[in-house]
Parts: sequence; C-alpha cells; structure tokens
Amino acid sequence: MSEQSPYTNRDFLNQLLGKAVAARASDVHLKVGSPPAARVQGDLVFFRADPLRPADLEAIAVHVIRSPEQKQRIAELFELDGAYHADGICRFRYNLYRQRGELGIALRAIPSVVPTFESLGVPPSAVAMCEKERGLVVVVGAAGNGKSSTLAAMIAHLNRTQALHIVTIEDPIEFIHKDEKSSVSQREIGVDTSSFDAALRAAMRQDPDVILVGEVRDEETMDTALKAAETGHLVLATLHTPDVARTFGRMLSLAPKTAGGGDEWRERVAGTLQGIVAQRLLPRRDGQGQVLAAEILVCSGSVREAIKRPEHSPSLKELMEKGVHPYGMQTFEMHLRHLVSQGILDKEVAQRAASF
Repeated sequence: MSEQSPYTNRDFLNQLLGKAVAARASDVHLKVGSPPAARVQGDLVFFRADPLRPADLEAIAVHVIRSPEQKQRIAELFELDGAYHADGICRFRYNLYRQRGELGIALRAIPSVVPTFESLGVPPSAVAMCEKERGLVVVVGAAGNGKSSTLAAMIAHLNRTQALHIVTIEDPIEFIHKDEKSSVSQREIGVDTSSFDAALRAAMRQDPDVILVGEVRDEETMDTALKAAETGHLVLATLHTPDVARTFGRMLSLAPKTAGGGDEWRERVAGTLQGIVAQRLLPRRDGQGQVLAAEILVCSGSVREAIKRPEHSPSLKELMEKGVHPYGMQTFEMHLRHLVSQGILDKEVAQRAASF
C-alpha cells in the first residue's frame, strides 16, 4: 500500500506556500518528479525537499480546485485556471496543467493589499486614462509583467475617489475590492459566468459606469468592448501583446471579416480608444525587486488621425516621441534611458529589453 501524501493535509500545502511568500517569491512551481520550486528575484529556486509524486499533485489539486465537478474529474483535466486562498497567507492564481502525462501546477502570489500607482511606478499619464468618463483603455504586456496589478490599482483608485458601479470580469478573480465610494461587482469566468463575451454583454444591462475585461481573446469580445465604450462606458481591458505597435496589429486582426470591415474598425478604435499602457517588469540594479518600464500612448487628435489614416500620418512611435508634453507619452526606449540615468536599471538589462 502506497504511503499517503502529506499534501492531503491542507496546512502542509499552506506552510510550503507561506515559506515561498516569506522569501518574496512571485510564483511557486509544483511538478511530479521535482522538488517544489519558487521564483525569487527572477530566478527559480528549488526547496530542499523530496521530489513530488503523482499522489502529491493530486492531493494539491483537490485543495485548489473549487468546483466539486472538476474535483471529481482531476484525472481528465488537461489544464485549468483558478484562484486559491491560503488562509492567513495570501491568494494565489493557479494554472493546473499536464506534462509527460502527469499533473503540474504553477501558482502566482497575489498580494492581499491592492497595489497603488505609487507602489507600482505607474506613470501619471496612465493614471489619467482611468479617470476618463468613457472610452477604452488597454493595458498590455507579456504574462507576468504586472497587467493585473495595474488594472487593480486603477479600480482601487476609482473605488476610493468616485461614486460608480464598477463591474469586473476576470479569469480568475485576483485582487478583492471592498466597496468604498463605489460599488464593485466582481465576476469570475467558470464560476459566475460562462465567458468574457457573455459576461460583457450581460454587464451592459447591469447599469455599469466602468467595466474591466480581464482579457480580450477574440473578435466577439473586442467588438462588445468597443460597443460598451461607444455607448458611454469606460472599459479597461488587457491584451497579451508586448508593445503599442503590436497591440494595434492585434486589435486590427480582430476586425470583422466583412467587406470594408478594416476601415470601419479603424474608425471605431480611433473614436473610442483613450490610450494604451504597455508594460515590462525588469530587475532593479540594486537587486531589490523589479521596476516597471512602460510605453504610453495617449489618444490625442494626431494619434486618432494616425489610427484612421496611417498612410498619411507619422508613425505611432514618432507621435509617442513627440507627445511627451503635454500628454505624457513615451516609448520604451525613452523610459529605459531614464531608468538607466537614474541608476535604477543596469544598462545591459535596458539594452536587452529595448531589443525585445
């Protein structure tokens, strides 16, 4: 008879996660055949522990999965996203997956305190975007570059300062927002609603002032987000794109495949977009965590014209370079040079990031 996994005890799992959080780990990796590992200061560090067995991962999966139906189907699951609350420690966003036929789980620590713009280093021009009454604000970047944290800071800022109804659509819910001046309704894919598009359509009937869309993944969600912005709502959304230029490429690829759809789509985007914040988290020169490097596009009149008629306008990069005053625009290269000049970022790290 095989030995029972110690991970059948939830406290054992939480102790492991607590040690990772105490070491200021951003992520915890659990995989059959390897000891638990944590990402600390950008590096993967393995615990001094025995390699995890299939029974260990199955026991952990039982703890983190909320749905009773999915708990019964662990052997059939290929991948699953969700959130896990470790009592007295913090919340984690997890992705359960299979590799070599066995379970693996990656957990990202979500701080219990909602971050502020100041703590994240978000530029003032990005802060101003979320104070618009209507339109579309897009926060972009590769996975793990702080998009969710910036959006959470935007929601927290509005919650503290304005009397609004804010609806968030997330997969999963990460930061928990308690009502302050605003009423915040948080909906989770797979728990409270079936999909981003379905939840976004429903949100239009929930008297919202602000709608947060955790991720725009398809044409239908993009179209509905634009409709919400066109009808007087402020929509905050994310895309998995690395910079401003490629964000527009992605948005245009989501245009309807109909005659004239591209031109009409450009008109809609130009009319609703308030701005784009592209993010990269880079290791600080002093080794004390990471610093945010940001590319900022603010939709001035010139930018709107460039979106509608790019062949007769300067490039978006040129407009960002010239839009420092009064709009607060900047390219990644401009911000990287500033961070190097301030002694915050190593020059070699900046050079690698600039060529990304």
